[in-house]
Amino acid sequence: MAPRTTPPTLDPRKKPRQSRSAATVAAVLEAAARILETEGFEAYTTNAVARRAGISIGSLYQYFPSKDAITKALMLRETAQLLEDVAAINVKAGGRAGLQRLIKVAVAYQLQRPALARLLDVEERRLPVGEEVQRIGEQLALTVQRCLDAPDMAGTFRAPFVASDLLAIVKGLVDSAGDRGEHDDVLLAARVSRAVFGYLEHGSTSAKSR
Repeated sequence: MAPRTTPPTLDPRKKPRQSRSAATVAAVLEAAARILETEGFEAYTTNAVARRAGISIGSLYQYFPSKDAITKALMLRETAQLLEDVAAINVKAGGRAGLQRLIKVAVAYQLQRPALARLLDVEERRLPVGEEVQRIGEQLALTVQRCLDAPDMAGTFRAPFVASDLLAIVKGLVDSAGDRGEHDDVLLAARVSRAVFGYLEHGSTSAKSR
């Protein structure tokens, strides 16, 4: 019977506790991001990241056990601002305004560093980072539902799957725009808004006609 192998961890070896250590980790993550953006997966190695960060490969391995661990940390760094912006959405200003803000946040996240976002989307599907990704999805779904529950959205389609549908619409349109290399955030946000609110309007009309 073959011995069981433990899957490699994607967690950092240690967390930086001093400003110098934090600067080293930040340099590693930014070096990884720039390599992915400018040279792609082919050039993305731990040695290349260490050289670009200006540290030794030994120093890199003090913090990250593998290239995939760097990738996971980079994903979490990139999504941290997204989650912060989503959490700041104030539905007291209205559910419709909240959804429009969410769309702008999603578009800004994708188009700020589009090449990096596209490659991290690929890695997200490959690496076992399910729990972290699930938490992000749950936060987004909760925000959408809060928008739908706002008083000004009372007449919209309220089936249980609506929040998930809206997220799928936003993600699908934004991701495909990123894949095509689009850069016009205003135009993209307008298209996504039409799709989102068109879905809600059509759903409300269909429900009333039954």
